[in-house]
Amino acid sequence: MAKGSVWDIDLGDLALAGLRPEEARTFHSDLRRVIGHRHHRADAVEVWRNVVESGVLKPSHPHPLHQLVYYSVYAGWASADRGPPPYWFPDLVDAKRTNLGKLMETYGPSLLGSSYCDPITSFELFRQFTVQHPEIYWSIVVKELSVLFREGPKCVLDTADKSRECGTWFPGSVLNIAECCLLPMYFPKKSDENIAIVWRDEGADHSPVNVLSVRELRDQVMMVANAIDKFFSKGDPIAIDMPMTTTAVIIYLGIIIAGCIVVSIADSFAAQEIAVRMSISKAKGIFTQDFTIRGGRKFPLYSRVIKGSKCKAIVVPALGNEIGVQLRNHDLSWKDFLSCTASLPRPSSYVPVYQSAENVINILFSSGTTGDPKAIPCTQLSAIRCAADAWAHADIQSGDTCCWPTNLGWVMGPVLLFSWFLNCVTLALYHGSPLGRGFGKFVQDAGVTLLGTIPTLVKTWKSSKCMEGLEWGKIMTFASTGGASDVDDDLWLSSRASYMPIIECCGGTELASSYLQGSLLQPQAFGAFSGTSMSTGLVIFDDQGIPYPDDQPCVGEVGLYPLYMGASNRLLNADHKKVYFDGMPTYRGMEHGVIIQRTVAGYYIVQGRADDTMNLGGIKTSAVEIERVCNRADGDVLETAAISTRKGTGGPEQLVVIVVLKDGSSNGNPDQLRAKFQRAIQKNLNPLFKVSFHMNYRID
Repeated sequence: MAKGSVWDIDLGDLALAGLRPEEARTFHSDLRRVIGHRHHRADAVEVWRNVVESGVLKPSHPHPLHQLVYYSVYAGWASADRGPPPYWFPDLVDAKRTNLGKLMETYGPSLLGSSYCDPITSFELFRQFTVQHPEIYWSIVVKELSVLFREGPKCVLDTADKSRECGTWFPGSVLNIAECCLLPMYFPKKSDENIAIVWRDEGADHSPVNVLSVRELRDQVMMVANAIDKFFSKGDPIAIDMPMTTTAVIIYLGIIIAGCIVVSIADSFAAQEIAVRMSISKAKGIFTQDFTIRGGRKFPLYSRVIKGSKCKAIVVPALGNEIGVQLRNHDLSWKDFLSCTASLPRPSSYVPVYQSAENVINILFSSGTTGDPKAIPCTQLSAIRCAADAWAHADIQSGDTCCWPTNLGWVMGPVLLFSWFLNCVTLALYHGSPLGRGFGKFVQDAGVTLLGTIPTLVKTWKSSKCMEGLEWGKIMTFASTGGASDVDDDLWLSSRASYMPIIECCGGTELASSYLQGSLLQPQAFGAFSGTSMSTGLVIFDDQGIPYPDDQPCVGEVGLYPLYMGASNRLLNADHKKVYFDGMPTYRGMEHGVIIQRTVAGYYIVQGRADDTMNLGGIKTSAVEIERVCNRADGDVLETAAISTRKGTGGPEQLVVIVVLKDGSSNGNPDQLRAKFQRAIQKNLNPLFKVSFHMNYRID
């Protein structure tokens, strides 16, 4: 689609890009005015900056036009010498208004001395300072969040206990982090009347969005906590296996307010996977729905849950007020569960359980390379970490409305919940599938200012053209995680909001945050991370385990400094030290299992995994898990190997299954085998996983 240069674009090219003759003439004239004369060519970066700032490219223009201009501007760009081409550039006036910019303007001169210049020029210097002096950074940032310690910490960081590689953070402090999400605060500004949640049910596209104030949210959470006390004990692990609805959020916070532990299980899991997670966590109960609603269709959920667990289930109706399934004798409907608080004089009043900052509030699961999911306990510190990263990198502020379709069964669900509420912003929830136009209209009608995505979601939106004609003009920032982004998909997404920046994030469940993350104080490039997160120390190792110099372009396995605020320091069903530290070079690193490239200009691009885990549709899974299921899918299969691949421009990984058939097998039909693998994976692992290709081999 690209021309040799942007000056070579003519009326014929514009017609092919989808413009009518009159539109093409007007656009061509406007473009020439913006880019200047061919004989006085500016650098490609300046040309693109002028194109964006002029507004000549509009969200309503067809994507082929955006492709034509962007790729033509950067047609001669030498990425090997200059790094990936930038598409968004920070403005100094705006940079000083960001959360991090204001912090740097206040503390930069005293912390960095005469080396400090401004938030853009001094960003990397300040980030390095936060790595070298994390206790200073965290002593400042925690005060910017809606965090109320009932007993203050003795200090910010204690490194005396050498067995704790991540350090002891905020020792002696006591709080209830869920309560912090619900209290009115003077700073950051949050009142009882602030809107805490806006939501809409799928199919109600023409209805006003529903709203829940901070006071209303708190009242409902406290009622749930009172009901939990009737059936469970303090410290009990209680699972949630349901879509991330307003009710699910209320339940999540209610469990933590009551001093219990949330066990996160994704609602897409098969019964066997539910059973594994319930067993590992020793959960005493589970909140779920009778069905899930996606694309207007009902999918059973309660029936899967009871196959995977014998403990008490509290069942929320997917539609209306009455559940649509027959319950086991010891299970409860949501209505009956809440009714047990009716005898209390004040059902919406509850004294939260205050605990150490290091107390576990959530058990999350991440795929292990042995096939068993790793059970990762997350603490109240994990919640503070993710909220601080959102404050610093996404620049969310009181008054923002943030939407990011995900699930409480994955780390992003709790991360977003705490990121939004501890920064006093409104959580926007769509009760249904985010794949279609209904979700996009909700984003428009709710006035979303930050929209989070995963790469597979963006690819679907772009290919289906379902978002055409919608107004996303209030979006100031996009964010993306759950896999490597495709450059052209990012181009499409950013162009929907007049080239607002996409903050790319790459992290881990055990970190409760991202170690690679973009910043609004740095230029952004499509499909790339502009740097590491604040206070995160990172090295890249060569094949001999020797770290590359920090300023050298390279490719290798990433290692994180173990002194990491909010990271998990144990596993419930594995040896934490063996999993994360053994086998790493003697340099001060913690293994993360990811191969990354550091480019010229300091961008990072994820290349894949160093182990056998893969990312399918934003969900990390193990090759061992897939192979175990596929090996049993057909009697003629001797052995399988599951691998993932993606195209050169980045984007979501695709699952490939290599098959070795038994000697003398007559089953060589590729389509039949692929269908069997697909059914087996959907039944036993996750219905969201898709077999893209497979190859057959026989042993003679």
